[in-house]
Amino acid sequence: MISTTDPVETIFKLFEDRGDQSYGESVTVLDHSLQSAEFARRAGEPDTIVVAALLHDAGHLVCNAAEDIASQGVDTVHEEAGADFLAQWFGPEVVEPGRLHVAAKRYLCATDQDYANGLSPASSESLALQGGPFTREQCTEFEANPYWREALVLRRYDDMGKVPGMVVKPLRSYESLLRSFLL
Repeated sequence: MISTTDPVETIFKLFEDRGDQSYGESVTVLDHSLQSAEFARRAGEPDTIVVAALLHDAGHLVCNAAEDIASQGVDTVHEEAGADFLAQWFGPEVVEPGRLHVAAKRYLCATDQDYANGLSPASSESLALQGGPFTREQCTEFEANPYWREALVLRRYDDMGKVPGMVVKPLRSYESLLRSFLL
C-alpha cells in the first residue's frame, strides 16, 4: 500500500503510480477521474460532487487488479475498496456518492431504459458482474440511502468521463479543493 503522512499526497501518488491503467474503457483511470470531475465542475455542481467525481474510482487503483479483470469475470467491488480507503480522510458527503456509484448504475438501468441502452460496452460487461439492474425492492432500498441522489448525479459524470484525448485540468490543480474536505 502506498503510504505517506499527507493524505492528499498519498492520493496523488496512487494516481501517479497506477492511474495510467486501463479498466476496460477507452481512457485510463486517471483520465476518467479527471474528466468526471471536469464535467461536474463545468455543470456547476457543488464541490462535494466535484471531489467525489474525481475520487470515485480510486478503488480501481487500491485493488491494483489486472486491467482486464472484468473480462475475466471478476468483480473487484472497487466502489467499496475505494470508499473504505477514502473514508479515513474524507466525510460521507465525498465518500458515499462514490461508494454508491455502482448501485446508481444498477438503479438507473432498472428505471431508465435509455440510460441502460447507452452504457459503454465495458459498463455493460461490469453491470452483469455487479448483479445487473436492480429489482423494484432494491430500488426502494437504494432510495432510502441519504446519498442516493448525489450518487445518481455522480454516475452521470462517471458515464460522461470516457472521452479519448479530452483536455482537462491536471490532478495537482485539485490539491486545495481536496485539502478543504479533509477531516
